Amino acid sequence: MIRTQVSFDEQLYRRAKDAAKSQGVSLAELCRRGLAEVVARVGSDQPWMQYAGVVEGSAGDSTSVDEVVYGRDAP
Repeated sequence: MIRTQVSFDEQLYRRAKDAAKSQGVSLAELCRRGLAEVVARVGSDQPWMQYAGVVEGSAGDSTSVDEVVYGRDAP
């Protein structure tokens, strides 16, 4: 990992800290996620990558899709 320094105005810093706290991540992780989303959209030869990381879930969601989507074991 490469370490870097970024400057924010006070209002953006406070809002970012609050957003990170509400998501249960560090400010650094929030910044990494946001930057990853922006970079995925810019100049990509794979435009579908702009949606990478947009939806969060658990590892077992694909095996229990009916329960996750419909709230029951089967449609």
